[in-house]
Amino acid sequence: MFERPRGGERALLVGVGVGHPVDPHDTAEFKALAASAGAIPVGVVLASRPRPDPKYFVGTGKAEEIRARAVDLGAEVVLVDQALSPSQERNLEKLTGCRVLDRNGLILDIFAQRARSFEGKLQVELAQLSHLATRLVRGWTHLERQKGGIGLRGPGETQLETDRRLIAKRIRTLRGRLDKLARQRDTSRHVRREVPVPTVALVGYTNAGKSTLFNRLTGSDTYVADQLFATLDPTVRRVKLAGVGEVVLADTVGFVRQLPHELIAAFRSTLQEARDADLLLHVVDASDPLRSERIAQVREVLAGIGAGEIRELTVFNKIDLLEDPAEREAHRVVLGPDGLPAQTWVSSVTGAGIEALREAIVLAVRPNQIRRTLHLQMPAAAVRSDLYRRNAVRAERQCDDGSWELEVELDSSEMAKVLGSRGVDLVKSLETHEQRVA
Repeated sequence: MFERPRGGERALLVGVGVGHPVDPHDTAEFKALAASAGAIPVGVVLASRPRPDPKYFVGTGKAEEIRARAVDLGAEVVLVDQALSPSQERNLEKLTGCRVLDRNGLILDIFAQRARSFEGKLQVELAQLSHLATRLVRGWTHLERQKGGIGLRGPGETQLETDRRLIAKRIRTLRGRLDKLARQRDTSRHVRREVPVPTVALVGYTNAGKSTLFNRLTGSDTYVADQLFATLDPTVRRVKLAGVGEVVLADTVGFVRQLPHELIAAFRSTLQEARDADLLLHVVDASDPLRSERIAQVREVLAGIGAGEIRELTVFNKIDLLEDPAEREAHRVVLGPDGLPAQTWVSSVTGAGIEALREAIVLAVRPNQIRRTLHLQMPAAAVRSDLYRRNAVRAERQCDDGSWELEVELDSSEMAKVLGSRGVDLVKSLETHEQRVA
């Protein structure tokens, strides 16, 4: 029978290009993933194939090379930068005598180490079990054996079938708990929507500096580290911006190339913060030579969770790492075809460009914002209270007859609803939101 080898920290990395040579940047990212998981890379083996080999993915000759390198380097685990089938993973383990983990399994392991909240741990466990369920198929031959003989005959269910049933039951339990948590999140979002405070979600490739930028904008102390997937659980803070009032900022989990489908499905409720946002701050590492590819990969994930149509403001971060000093100062805010901010260039470490980013958020989050002075009679006291609750009042003056004049800032459609209320009259129009910020 075949027992899976135990894992270890000394890792041999295997990069495979299917239909093309291995990109050195992909290899560097995979090394960073391995380091984030706590592995110690001791060597790298690169391979290129026109199509995956059914048995080993890398072909027989390259598999023998991997075995020899693992022995020479004393590797305890082999990490493959591709998604392996259960049989390919098992065949490589039998050949090398080392535990083999594919890209999906490695990312799942990192998520398991980093999850801190109750919901995050449930999401990771669900993703792990969904991944493991496929690995039970012919993964361990001893699980397929049944004992025979007098007094040893069981009810007819193999150990493999028992494991499948237990995993399926646990998956149903986890999904039920996550559905309950998702309903609680929906309730919180519904309360937030009743008070029209704009929501801005920070999204982007992992290690682009989202958490550092989040801390810079909110003054909070979210955990920050120079590693992939440093933070998983979403963090939400309120921040006041001149001209808009309170804005909800949400820091979400970072994306990565070939993010496992199990994780996207498990973290769908967490990514709901991005899907329900009024504005997406797409944080990009400006010093990354592959930033165009990273932008495309993030947008692909956003489209997959239903957030592809939300207004996006691209924030090129880490301009302090750009080699050309002129390039660091050349960009601040770039307007799109609609005249609204489309790109900003900042450094969340030094603070360069942060004030310009704040102004860009103000313009982008409420493009139809207008300011009016309204006269509210006594019967409209409830309207006044609602305007304060929505943080829409910028100034107030009480009249001699007990009525009020309020300087109010709202979206044009919301302003029309208020003006249609009983006891509310328009006094005069002030400058538009765009004119004031400009």
